[in-house]
Amino acid sequence: MAPVIETRGLSRAYQTYKKQEGVLNSLKGFFNREYLEKIALQPTDLSIDGGQIIGLVGGNGAGKTTLLKLLSGLVTPTGGEARVLGFDPAKRQSDYLRQVSILLGQKNQLWWDLPPADSFELLARIYDIEAGEAKKRVAHLADVLSCAEMLHVQLRRLSLGERMKMEIIGSLLHRPRVLFLDEPTIGLDIVAQTAIREFLADYVEREKPTVILTSHYMDDISRLADRLLLISKGHIVYDGSVDGFMGTVEPMQKLSLTISQGPATQIEIAPGALLSPDALTFEAELPQRQIAPAIQRIMSHATVQDLKIEEADFEDVIRKFLEKDDRVRKDGGSLAT
Repeated sequence: MAPVIETRGLSRAYQTYKKQEGVLNSLKGFFNREYLEKIALQPTDLSIDGGQIIGLVGGNGAGKTTLLKLLSGLVTPTGGEARVLGFDPAKRQSDYLRQVSILLGQKNQLWWDLPPADSFELLARIYDIEAGEAKKRVAHLADVLSCAEMLHVQLRRLSLGERMKMEIIGSLLHRPRVLFLDEPTIGLDIVAQTAIREFLADYVEREKPTVILTSHYMDDISRLADRLLLISKGHIVYDGSVDGFMGTVEPMQKLSLTISQGPATQIEIAPGALLSPDALTFEAELPQRQIAPAIQRIMSHATVQDLKIEEADFEDVIRKFLEKDDRVRKDGGSLAT
């Protein structure tokens, strides 16, 4: 079976011009402009099968949103090509647009001064969905998202979490086969994040769309994604499973202690981690292999009242991976897999 999404050397660069300060320099620049080129996405090869949730992770300016906009047809590539459901996204053919949807977490697709129900009616007409069928679809999605009572309230009067639920309904109204989600939980409280995360997991399980999801909340990725793409400075630097990624950086654990009686003198628990005689607590983030020796050393010199070991956050692992990749690239290499 052919991949649902496939790219070959897909890239995007933006050209801007350098403007000096002052009126005179502005006039000079009008006749003799100095142009700058920013590469938002380096040549990228991808192959994504149907029914997967792809987690796309990277820092600000890494190229995540650019990749989504290229695949959805919002921007055109400056190099390479893409195929989504067999279509060239840049051509924005009607048959293609009816099968995809993009949700940008920081931009509204629904009309600000209208109640969501009115916006959904307009979207149904745009996608040629029969009115009765559209209402049933909206009612079902609103019921699952627990927001039916908000359908007839002006969008601008809703909370951020309620607005995002309405945006999700609008994105799913026409049952897209491919769904691009750019930061769907950004700015939401933990309750709203959890509700949307659970809804998306259940929706993908039932309707089997192909999803590319970007998020700054690593829980979104670690709990939803079947596959992880890590992007840095326009390059895909990791492509594989979340579990596999966790093994690319030495596992770290956080050791926390409550001490009832400290050591007689200051001792070194691990390289760079010191325990002083008057310490009542001790915290350190150490490589997993150093945890057991550190505990043994503390126990032999102090009386421990409470001990806790926590696993490293997924976000910390990503940060360490990107820092390592950045150092390698400065030396002319690459960690890309």
